[in-house]
Amino acid sequence: MKLINKLTIFAISGFVLTSCGSSFLDVESKTESNVDNFYSTQNDALRALIGCYDGWRQVSSNPGIGFYVSSTVMSDETFGATGNGDGYGYQAIDSFDLSKSPADANLYETDWSDYYAGIYRCNMLIQNSEKIKWNSESDKGRIMGECRALRAILYFDLVRWFGHIPLLRVPSTELLEQADPAEVYALIFDDLQYAIANIPDDAYHGNNPDSAIISGTWGRITKQSAQGILARAYLYYTGYYNTQPGWTDENGNVIGNVTKAEALEGLEDVISSGYYSLVSDYTSLWVAASVYPIEGEPGWNTETSFYVGDENSEVMLSQNFTPTQDYNGNNDSNRWLVMMGMRNYNTNSFGLPYGRGWGACTVCPNFYNNYLANDPRGNAAVINLAGEGIANGAEWEAAVNDWREYTGLTVKKYTPMVYGNGNPATNPDGTAGFQECNPTPWVILRYADVLLMAAELGSPNAQTYLDMVRARVGLGSVAPTFENIMNERRVEFAMEGLRYWDLLRQGVDVLADAIMASNNQAVLNGGADAVVTYERTKIIETQGLSQIPQNQITLSNGKLNQNKGWY
Repeated sequence: MKLINKLTIFAISGFVLTSCGSSFLDVESKTESNVDNFYSTQNDALRALIGCYDGWRQVSSNPGIGFYVSSTVMSDETFGATGNGDGYGYQAIDSFDLSKSPADANLYETDWSDYYAGIYRCNMLIQNSEKIKWNSESDKGRIMGECRALRAILYFDLVRWFGHIPLLRVPSTELLEQADPAEVYALIFDDLQYAIANIPDDAYHGNNPDSAIISGTWGRITKQSAQGILARAYLYYTGYYNTQPGWTDENGNVIGNVTKAEALEGLEDVISSGYYSLVSDYTSLWVAASVYPIEGEPGWNTETSFYVGDENSEVMLSQNFTPTQDYNGNNDSNRWLVMMGMRNYNTNSFGLPYGRGWGACTVCPNFYNNYLANDPRGNAAVINLAGEGIANGAEWEAAVNDWREYTGLTVKKYTPMVYGNGNPATNPDGTAGFQECNPTPWVILRYADVLLMAAELGSPNAQTYLDMVRARVGLGSVAPTFENIMNERRVEFAMEGLRYWDLLRQGVDVLADAIMASNNQAVLNGGADAVVTYERTKIIETQGLSQIPQNQITLSNGKLNQNKGWY
């Protein structure tokens, strides 16, 4: 089997869509389609675009490691954890050391395949876009802008994760060597620049002050979300590689040439658009931090719950899911949310909404203790079992005895939920499976990130932007220095999959120092005293890159080489 050939099976399935829930993804194909009779009308293009969005969703719905789980484990925020009797794959990821789990030479194989499947879908639409009879050039620009932004996001995840990856610009099954990362980033920037230039300013925006997006289109790429992702990619690329982006192709054309001024201008454009705003209560952004069960019943207590909702004025882009996943090929839920749930422990008897899971990502005490005592973001991000009064009783003891690297702290922003009757909050009556039917979205980009990136890039309004983020949680003004902005990002975006990349773009030494701050941390493994250890040299050797699946290297017949530190 060739490296890319296995991906086409997943990619072609994007033509035959099934019902996916209550967002714009809820579209069902009425006829079978194939490449020969497809790509004729704008409706065909829209169906293909939905397949591209679904391909992006698959990277979190299929049972791989998951980019956002991996990013959290690799950072200084959490340990790998999981069950005391489980394999040690999460420890290998956490410590950048395959010797912790030598049998796990293919930790990311599902992720690798799913990402290229999503890219394949985008490439199919891009390649066939000129066959389509468009209703207008504006419609073409909007739809193709979304498609190219999705391809950029998929490649941005992959190239950060693995560094050296094949670059496919067309839906090809050719075995390719690893591209220069600069060429991959050039495509990312070029795609995002196209999206920014072609998606109308007001696309998907309504007049609802509580939400920046018209209901029913939530989750679609806007011009403003593309501008935010471009700035994020610019900061990461120029930080990690210490150079400016841009690539000269075989025809002498320079693509992906983004300047600092362009990145900042895009962020300022987002801010001045008026479409987005910070929600007043930080805690209300996170469902597990702001809803409370009804004792003995399904549903939430409307008098005490204050969740602002998935669709709100601050969330600019999210990866959305529905509670309808099963084991018969329907992959549309946040499959790996359950990994970060408390190990086999429901808390409905405490009047709290946290459900059971597999116990990954126990929070490092060193990270949690760095929150200021008066900063509400700490307890919005982290479940402190003792502090919330749930670290007691026979069920808790049984959970701890089955939990590895237990610290008494675990992720709150992303955790399964449970109703007051003990059933999982996966659908209205709690009958859907707790493992696979979690609808909680991954938040990809928030307005707070735009404000802090603009401050970091040197906006004349840097002080105002930093103060806005801090004032929201009751904190006073500090100077907008790089150090203060990085400290603010650490607490503002904890457990959101950003911290690892914020550390790494400052240099692998900075990353290693942050992780080593938790070296020799005391934990419980199955209720017994233990410690978590790291080797700084291991982190440095990998340069922060992850293990390319060994099977893919074998199938490539020498085209792919493993990243350093993962041999």
